Amino acid sequence: MKLLVLMSLVYLLGSTEALKVLVLFPYAVKSLSILGTGAVRHLLNAGHEVTYITVYPLKDPPTKNFRQIDISKNAELFKNDDSLTIGYVLEHQVQRTDPLQIQLVTQESARLTFENENVKKLIEDPNEHFDVVIVDLVETETFAGLAVLYDCPMIWLYSMGAHWQPLRLIDRATNPAYDPDYLSPAKNPLSFLERVDELWTRIKWQYRKTFIIQPEERKIYEDTFGPLLEKRGRTLPDYEEVIFNASLIFGNEHDAVRDRPSTPQNFKFIGGLHVEEPVKPLPKEFQDLIDNSKHGVIYFSMGSFLQSNSLPKPLVAELLRMFGGLKQTVIWKFETDLPDVPKNVHIVHWAPQQSILAHPNVRTFITHGGLLSSIEAVHFGMPIIGVPVFFDQFTNIKKAVENGYALTVPLSHNLPKDLKAAIDVMLKDDTYRKKAKELSSIYHDRLTKPGVKFTHWVEHVVRTRGARHLRSPAWRVPLYQRLYLDLIALVLASVYLFFYIVSRLFKKTPKKTDKKKRN
Repeated sequence: MKLLVLMSLVYLLGSTEALKVLVLFPYAVKSLSILGTGAVRHLLNAGHEVTYITVYPLKDPPTKNFRQIDISKNAELFKNDDSLTIGYVLEHQVQRTDPLQIQLVTQESARLTFENENVKKLIEDPNEHFDVVIVDLVETETFAGLAVLYDCPMIWLYSMGAHWQPLRLIDRATNPAYDPDYLSPAKNPLSFLERVDELWTRIKWQYRKTFIIQPEERKIYEDTFGPLLEKRGRTLPDYEEVIFNASLIFGNEHDAVRDRPSTPQNFKFIGGLHVEEPVKPLPKEFQDLIDNSKHGVIYFSMGSFLQSNSLPKPLVAELLRMFGGLKQTVIWKFETDLPDVPKNVHIVHWAPQQSILAHPNVRTFITHGGLLSSIEAVHFGMPIIGVPVFFDQFTNIKKAVENGYALTVPLSHNLPKDLKAAIDVMLKDDTYRKKAKELSSIYHDRLTKPGVKFTHWVEHVVRTRGARHLRSPAWRVPLYQRLYLDLIALVLASVYLFFYIVSRLFKKTPKKTDKKKRN
């Protein structure tokens, strides 16, 4: 009987009451939705009830504890936008994405999300409630209003790693002398000119955010949530107060990354959250193809957002000829069928990327360098050849090169020739594969899997009503106190007063002259 009681107590202590979780991934970027789907999967596996607002509804959704809200209309924001294609970047030689453009796009995504009929139906229902809100963080904090509406903790899920932009929401921004912008091509240690450039980039970003973006974000926040809270008999908090009130930020990065800035307790790394374990078996056609490739396989994919079919046709033809001259089997994820494809090249519209990278017969991975693909390469110990196009891809590939398991090839009309040279080096020099395996071992050497860590901290935030004990004290300290401007002012005032008093004490008074009497 005592044993039964003890086991019951252990069970009760170890169990967690099912939570009602709202997960929102509002951006029409497929790779971001993959991360969101991974978060949903782990929450469902932990027994929680999930409402998932997504641009890419699941085709075969779970039947238990799951509801998805379709906001696929948000994809119209990128419809017919040629500037986001590989072909446009190639022809115009775009080297760096403009942060203002990203801010405007994310701001408009927020507007479209709150105007969506499916979302309006959800947030206007006074009977809806959630224990925690988890939102994809990309340049706008407008969605923090959802946590206000449901009076619950707010958690951001950031698709990249730790750097000053997300950290400023829960701590104080790190120093630009060693923490480059996530769109920056610079790497540590920074030169004098690079440090100046990073400082100027940050000042420019803050100016645009404060005077151009944030006033409109505030308007969206007030127009959306003001009437909703008024109907509930509550007062809408100030926008500035809300955006800095997150309980936690999850960063999609892992412990094997070098030159990572220090982070507060409420910034948690869950890189690899989207990777399914165990890996799904390969479909038979892929399994047979890779198994029977005598000289190994080269896998080529530019991700889920970028479309390889936007490349100029002559360049595609040259790439096919170059691949056709290799001994290896080449699997190229291409969105349309191609004519005159060499026998060793296999064009696929869709590829089970994780399952392919897990196969020991795959020799190298040619990638655009998106963070999800970069993490998968580390997870499976796969050397890569990076062809970055925009956004954070340049930074990710630079980090991979610094870690010794990658080569980089610029996107240009010389791509076939440059890519062939990189493939030859990668296949002949086994150092890259060894470095990839070494980094993979560091990546896997952690106490818990990212999915377990993710669900634990979500539950912890709810159990502790916002996990205020994890928050950094720095975000409550005004700028003048952090920079000791009050002390400097006191010292300067004291010095001035001292010299003023001394000057008054020792100031020479004019001597009186005696008047001589005249006879």
